[in-house]
Amino acid sequence: MTRIYKTFAAAALAFAASQPALAAAPAVPNPGNNAWMMTATLLVLLMILPGLALFYGGLTRQKNMLSTMTQIGATASLAMIIWVMWGYSLAFGDTVYEGTLGLFISGGSYFLAGTDASSTAATFTEEVISKYVFISFQMTFAAITAALILGATAERMKFSAVMMFVPIWLTIVYFPIAHMVWAGGGLLFEDGALDFAGGTVVHINAGVSGLVLAYLLGKRRGWPAEPMPPHSLTLTMVGTGLLWVGWFGFNAGSALEADGSAGLAMINTFVATAAGALAWMVIERAAGHKGSALGFCSGVIAGLVAVTPAAGNSGPFGAILLGIVSSGVCYVFVASVKARLGYDDALDAFGIHGVGGIVGAIGTAIVYQPFLGGPGDGSTPLGAQLWVQVFSVLVTIAWAGIGTVIAGFAVKATIGLRVSEEHEVDGLDITEHGERAYN
Repeated sequence: MTRIYKTFAAAALAFAASQPALAAAPAVPNPGNNAWMMTATLLVLLMILPGLALFYGGLTRQKNMLSTMTQIGATASLAMIIWVMWGYSLAFGDTVYEGTLGLFISGGSYFLAGTDASSTAATFTEEVISKYVFISFQMTFAAITAALILGATAERMKFSAVMMFVPIWLTIVYFPIAHMVWAGGGLLFEDGALDFAGGTVVHINAGVSGLVLAYLLGKRRGWPAEPMPPHSLTLTMVGTGLLWVGWFGFNAGSALEADGSAGLAMINTFVATAAGALAWMVIERAAGHKGSALGFCSGVIAGLVAVTPAAGNSGPFGAILLGIVSSGVCYVFVASVKARLGYDDALDAFGIHGVGGIVGAIGTAIVYQPFLGGPGDGSTPLGAQLWVQVFSVLVTIAWAGIGTVIAGFAVKATIGLRVSEEHEVDGLDITEHGERAYN
């Protein structure tokens, strides 16, 4: 019987070897991964509207509540349209350019040319997801990054200036940085930079750009001598909660699959944020103040920002460490450095997103290491990875800073950046939009 089986098996192998090779079947998106990525995309949208709009809106004075929320919503909407026209192509397009140009942009997918319902996008394994889902997911990242800048310019930038600034800034700043960090062939991607969900692309980028734009705009009338407290910390707290919930789409969604890496990003997003929130309130207490609701909200965002590049590149205890350190450093910038240097970062876009992003991006090199429970295998020495991370931060700061100067001066020279003094005194809600938040 054994001899008969061996003879049959040998004949079957010989027959198979004589047949022409069959083409491998094209990969088909896993419905579970597709469903998760659709959900993650909607969670990021939740971060923008209503999350960021309520968070920033509550921090402004009452007369600028609606204008702040409207600028955020309109900015996100404009970014989405630009993304499908040329943004996706510049960041992740199908045409890969040879040489230096390919380090900074791609092309060939303008107006989503060549993409249909059967098109797929690669993940970090052999799985694929629907290309339309990937495009939509990345579209929300572009939208929220542009909107984050508005925290630094709140209460004094013209709505028309915002609408002119956003397309220029996205084109010369955001799309190239997204390509450099996340696209194969990109400068920082090839360098080995670790940025799981956007410490450089989103937070340092937006924070530095906001700081530059705040300098171009100048200080708000009366700042810092005149008190300008948030008009509704209740709404800011609601916005904070929505941002924390939506951030799971931001971080866990960046795994591009519903797998263990997404699970790691999820628990890190929980614990880093909790650590950041508590650390900020403890620091307030140690500084002789009461632990505040505003401090809690600020610590939540500081923790979220810091863990973003490390979400899938850290163990849970490394994430806790990042949250604590980020809160401490951001507190110093918000409570002390801003006043000493005299820049009017109205809602602390730079003080929390920019500074927290720098802490997270550089700190990722440390928490990635196995001695802190990170997923790294130790093959890249800590010193080498630290330099890669520092280099990625420096490139992002320089690119965002120079690009924002160009975009800002272009707008200032044509239609102007700032509202008139009279309009600023009356508030942007009524003067820019003809409405009031409360009647």
